[in-house]
Amino acid sequence: MAFVELMLGSDKMRVRCEDGKERIARIPGKLRKRVWIKVGDVILLQPWKVMTDRRGDVIWRYTRTQVNWLQKKGYLKNLSF
Repeated sequence: MAFVELMLGSDKMRVRCEDGKERIARIPGKLRKRVWIKVGDVILLQPWKVMTDRRGDVIWRYTRTQVNWLQKKGYLKNLSF
């Protein structure tokens, strides 16, 4: 999971992951027109196989209700809002 910190343009954003690393994430084509992601959203990120420390793809954007549930269950301990 990751927290969106800054939108960089052209479907890229800077995110802070649970492991404490900052990565550049991109929105793949299948999500680009379906999901609107903004600063402050919690997303599920898949790191690239080649540059795992720096890049990744967005797989899912959690809704506010889902984020509240994840916080109650203790899954979002390391992310800062």
